[in-house]
Amino acid sequence: MVHVARGILNQFLTDIYIYTDSCKGKQSGRSPGFGLTLVAETTNGAFLAAEATSNPKGSTEPPSIPEDIGKQAAHLLLEEIYRGGCVDSSSQSLAVLCMVLGQQDVSKVQTGPLSPYTIQFLRHIRQFLQVMFKVEADKREQMGANGQQLKTGGEKLILTCVGAGYSNISKRVA
Repeated sequence: MVHVARGILNQFLTDIYIYTDSCKGKQSGRSPGFGLTLVAETTNGAFLAAEATSNPKGSTEPPSIPEDIGKQAAHLLLEEIYRGGCVDSSSQSLAVLCMVLGQQDVSKVQTGPLSPYTIQFLRHIRQFLQVMFKVEADKREQMGANGQQLKTGGEKLILTCVGAGYSNISKRVA
């Protein structure tokens, strides 16, 4: 599984480090299958992640092959890298939630294209917390050291909002 993912990713970058942490038997709990999570760190310190898991035992889908799971996880990670932004597509809604519940100040985050889950989450925030986001395309061009425009993947978005100023009323203030 890991060797297949490394083989796919080595086509794009040669210095890839994959650390494995596997559990078998009782150490893995009552896990019905297996999976792989790949994380990429950008030069700016952002982490992008992708994961693939096997079909559970007894499902209507055919049993998963570890090599297919490795290939799927590598392709998903490459898609997340292409999408770009400061958070991956599965973490967009968490970043949005932190912005909304934060101080009554302007917050911004750069993301790749919004996932369907995040779009619906923004609708729920508008409905329940009456906080609206300004979503605009990031028009800044990324230039390399030699003055050429860099190919930075998919369209980037800038999400901006004013936080609701949520605070825990049960917390003691000294």
